[in-house]
Amino acid sequence: MRIAYLDCFAGISGDMFLGALIDAGVPLQVLQDATTALNVGATLRTEKVDRSGISCTKVHVLEGGHLADQPIAPQQQQKHEAHSVQPKTQHLHKTGHPHTHDHDHTHVDSTAASHTHGRSLTTIRALIQAAPLAGPVQRTAIRAFELLGASESKIHNVPIDDIHFHEIGAVDAIVDIVAASAGIHHLNADAWYCSPINVGSGTVVCAHGTFPVPAPATADLLRGAPTYSAHVQMELVTPTGAALLRALDPTFGPQPAMRVDHIGYGAGTRNSRDFPNVLRLSVGEAAGISAPHDDGTQIVTVLETALDDITPQVLAHVAEAALAAGALDVMLTPVLMKKGRPGTLLTVLCNPSESRTFEQLILRETTTLGIRIREDRRACLDRTYATVSTPYGDIRIKIGSLAGEALNAAPEFEDCRTAAATHRTSVKQVQQAAIAAYVQTLSANEDAS
Repeated sequence: MRIAYLDCFAGISGDMFLGALIDAGVPLQVLQDATTALNVGATLRTEKVDRSGISCTKVHVLEGGHLADQPIAPQQQQKHEAHSVQPKTQHLHKTGHPHTHDHDHTHVDSTAASHTHGRSLTTIRALIQAAPLAGPVQRTAIRAFELLGASESKIHNVPIDDIHFHEIGAVDAIVDIVAASAGIHHLNADAWYCSPINVGSGTVVCAHGTFPVPAPATADLLRGAPTYSAHVQMELVTPTGAALLRALDPTFGPQPAMRVDHIGYGAGTRNSRDFPNVLRLSVGEAAGISAPHDDGTQIVTVLETALDDITPQVLAHVAEAALAAGALDVMLTPVLMKKGRPGTLLTVLCNPSESRTFEQLILRETTTLGIRIREDRRACLDRTYATVSTPYGDIRIKIGSLAGEALNAAPEFEDCRTAAATHRTSVKQVQQAAIAAYVQTLSANEDAS
């Protein structure tokens, strides 16, 4: 199982997330294509930078050839705010700028008015839906903005549709969230995990005064997540970063047992002397505590319970929650229970080290009074990916191998579904084209050898 782990020892922001994704191997073109799809005149620029001795990737959003995150002059901001009656979002400063007034405010670009007035959730949702983006990318990006809107709505006690995002509605913040969503889905991790989050300390200047870190919207978004404050007096988590984290809905805790293949470091704007202001992303394959047996099999934990008094909607929610938390597999099987009642057998497979997590999930989310737990042995093919070119675009092929021999090959369904929607054809047509391209590639490789 492919997993991704975010180490938020220096917090998280949108641009840090983008940098970590690229540094961990996501092609810049994936994020660039998502940015271009928004049609807001923005592009991305990357550079390698040093953060307290750590080499990492810094991502800049350019709008009209200039940095899109330049602060607005106070006099210009007051001029536009005098005509604005929409509820303000809490956060007016882009992540990475110190929340004081000792930095240069002399630059005012042509987009100052739009940045000050902001965009409503309805406007941002329509912008993302109109862009030629894959469905999962759109849903993740919209989910992040909806979570942010819900927090702002709660803080201001106004309907969510009346909220106008100011700095979060600016081009660079929209690009951060949409491009990060594209990178998340390209990474194709089966489960996301996250460390406890360092929120920093000190104060932050918001639209309605000075607040302790984290800012109100950020604090609300991080509700229920493990947070702490250490090392520096600065804001380390921004609303954009918190919204992306909530949209991911990772499992929080220490890094799970995994064989790490790629490590990426995404840079924040500030560069403290003794504190690396970076987000670390580790990507690899899950590794259970139990070592493989001599025959190549592994031990897994199986949790089961039969239910006859729960709605299908809740069952579907539990299955999705288990998969999001890192379950190896989840099955729902129709069964006939006592007194002739039709029911459902819920079966969850997980690594032995994570059994307790899924016990609590099932007991908390379902109506069961008990769970059957056992350990089974399973044999798995080695899984790798190859990309083939088809008339409908590039499609990933999942390959199952045993001792180096490929036994199974199947196109990734989400890639096929996205390509089918883009080209207005059937999913099976794209699948057939992908298999044909894969077979042709195998033949070409055999001929070459």
